[in-house]
Amino acid sequence: MNNHIDRLDFIHLSRCRYATRGFIRKWLEIDSDLKKIYQISSQELSKIIQIPQKKAQILLKDLHNNVLKKKILTEIRDFHIITLVDEYYPSMLNTIKDAPLVLYGAGNPGLLKKQPTLSVIGTRNPSNEAFRKLKFTVTPLIDNKWVIVSGMARGIDSMAHRLTLERGGNTIAVLGSGFHSIYPREHIPLYQQIAREGLVLSEYPPDQPPQKYHFPERNRIISGLTMGTLVIEAMKKSGTMITVDQALDQGRDVFAVPGNPFLKQSTGCNELIQNGAKLIQSAEDIYTEWNYFHK
Repeated sequence: MNNHIDRLDFIHLSRCRYATRGFIRKWLEIDSDLKKIYQISSQELSKIIQIPQKKAQILLKDLHNNVLKKKILTEIRDFHIITLVDEYYPSMLNTIKDAPLVLYGAGNPGLLKKQPTLSVIGTRNPSNEAFRKLKFTVTPLIDNKWVIVSGMARGIDSMAHRLTLERGGNTIAVLGSGFHSIYPREHIPLYQQIAREGLVLSEYPPDQPPQKYHFPERNRIISGLTMGTLVIEAMKKSGTMITVDQALDQGRDVFAVPGNPFLKQSTGCNELIQNGAKLIQSAEDIYTEWNYFHK
């Protein structure tokens, strides 16, 4: 992608209605520095990219909307806005299919440059054993300054973030909403703490409320930011399994903690292991898999 694109123009285009990631990628092949799109008519745009003229009109109306541009300038002051052409854009994420074009960040963007990284995920309804499993397998990694990535959802995700924060470790939360609409609402204090001590990321603009489809969509970022995904507990059909599918699709490693076959929260992990995920009994197993020599 062209490194001479004006960042503000790029962010502005990403905020226009009907400027999907697919549209933007296609358009950049024609207009790599985003000069032409500001001079074009809706008829021409509709013809070149083959979108209905009505949509082209709305898109261009947003593109010439100075109020939207001013709003973005305010957000640049309040948050980090990381585009595909910036040095802080995580290189691992750049290798995935349909990588996000723009990421909004609150906190320390330096964490995007740190390795090793591991996403730690699981059910929103953990069993009584879940925290012990998490603590036993993940604490040594946290203490070795691994970056723990998760989705700040109820259950395992928030447990993983809290454990990392308690131990003064590095954590990144990837949200399914903008920063002004934290979901679930009871995690607002957790969001604030991660923004102070770690990093919160979202591909959705700050004023965007959560939508149902955002959560499976953001899972590709959770797995894409990391070398591997560790599943602590999961049911067979769940959002966790969507992240696992994304990780496998991205060629990342999948690790799973086995569990009691009588617990429904273990069925997903046990099945993953049966299907070839690496069985994890301690952090040592992850070190061994990655030939990582810990202190």
